[in-house]
Order: sequence, then structure tokens, then C-alpha cells
Amino acid sequence: MKTRLICAALIATAANASVAADWADTSIGYRYGTKFGEPFGSNDIHKHILDLNHASGYAYGSNFFNADVLLSDKKDPSSPNSGSGATEVYIVYRHTLDFGKISGSKIGFGPVRGVGLTAGFDANVKVDAGYNSRKQMLVAGPTLMMDVPGFLNVSLLALKESNAPYNKFTGTATPRYDYKTHLMLTAAWGIPLGKLPLAFEGFVNYIASKGRDEFGAATAPEFNFDGQVMYDVGAASGAPGKFKVGLEYQYWRNKFGNAYKGASGSGAFAKTPMIRAEYHF
Repeated sequence: MKTRLICAALIATAANASVAADWADTSIGYRYGTKFGEPFGSNDIHKHILDLNHASGYAYGSNFFNADVLLSDKKDPSSPNSGSGATEVYIVYRHTLDFGKISGSKIGFGPVRGVGLTAGFDANVKVDAGYNSRKQMLVAGPTLMMDVPGFLNVSLLALKESNAPYNKFTGTATPRYDYKTHLMLTAAWGIPLGKLPLAFEGFVNYIASKGRDEFGAATAPEFNFDGQVMYDVGAASGAPGKFKVGLEYQYWRNKFGNAYKGASGSGAFAKTPMIRAEYHF
């Protein structure tokens, strides 16, 4: 119930922010790959991913919201001995206050065009044969907005994460467990590639160890790079920014803090090429 309330609040916040926005971009998207990984499982899982993405800016800062629905094949089963795959919903929300906009004076230095404070949270629900994640995570920390074509934002965020997995097939319930507060160095970007209707977009996260997990095992530092080169199909037909297609690549080591050299195995280390398409409205 708590996760549902969080998800509803995020959606409402994103919707309300867009009403008074100076600019806004909302899209629905699809991507597909055959080399996804899951800790304690396979690293050649096929997944179809549907997403809703919203970004907007207003007088004092910006908002970002993304909801992914991830549909696995049977290598990541929905239940023991199942012929169907797991389903996951993963939501991210970030709000950044721009100190320059708040003060009315430009705050920048060297390659930095602005300074801000970012806060938000992640939440997920997954139905699978084992862990059944119910992640909740609050994030907050400073952000540097770099002076580049498009945007490049670099943040150092403190993470307060918890989970309460429940395996309905074995009846094993784990009370909500709080990991050690830890740091994430993260960057997100969208940079045009010359005069072509191409852009390099994505994010990269380095996440420090979050201490012991709910079963007493040590967690590992996590590295996740996800980048795509997108072609603006609409630019050639007089409707730029409406429909984009491209190639995406994800490199995810020690997924969710599970050490791939330990018991979680090769499924905690994925190198995943994908195809991607987006419709913006």
C-alpha cells in the first residue's frame, strides 16, 4: 500500500509540475534486448520494456519522472517452474532546485553553468519466482549543471534505501529492512551530435556499498552505465522531436549491490545492447 501511495504521489507531482512549466517533454517508449541479467539468475534474459517519461522546467528548477514496465521471458520466471516471465514496475522521480533561478543571479564557474539541489525517490515492485522486490529509496544532494550543448547534470546524492521482499510461493516474508545510508555519484545527459538529427543521451551511476543486506551478506559497489544514440525521424518530415529511434547499451556491474563474483553469480553483471523507439507529445 505504501508503495502505491508513493507511485501515485510521484505521478501527481509530475503532472502538476507540467501545468506551470516553462517547457515540458513527455514521451512513451519501447526498448528490447536479449542480454539482461538478474542476480542469482541468468544474464541472457530477453526483456520488453515500456516506459513513460516526463521532463519539465519551471521558474525555480526542473522535474524528471520515469516509469518502466519490464517484461521478462521465462529465463526470469514469474513463479517456480513457470513458462511465463517476471513483471516489474520501476519508478524514478527527481526534482532539482536551481539556485541561480531562485536568487535571480547566475551561479556558475568554469565549465559549470549552474548549481542546484536534487531530491526525489525510486520505488519498484517485481513479481518473480524468488526475491519479489519492494524497493523504496529516498535521494538528496547537490547538482552541478555543466555548460554543454543540450544538458549534462552531475550529482552527488545520499541514498536511503529499504526493501521488504516477500516470496508468496514459499511464504517467506522479510520485514522492511533499511540499508546503510550510502552515496551515489551520478550524471545524466542529452547532447546533440553536430548538425545531424542525432543525440547522445543517457545516465551513469556509481553507487557505494550499502552495508549488509537483509540476509546478512555484504553488498558491493555498483556501476551502471546506460547510453543511447537516438535519431530524430520526425526532423526529416517537418515534425522534429516527435518520433525517435536508436540503439542503446547498458553495462551494469554488481546489480543492486549484488557482487557478481559472489553467490549472486554472472546474472549480477549484464552487458545489454537494445533497440529503442520513443514517441514524444
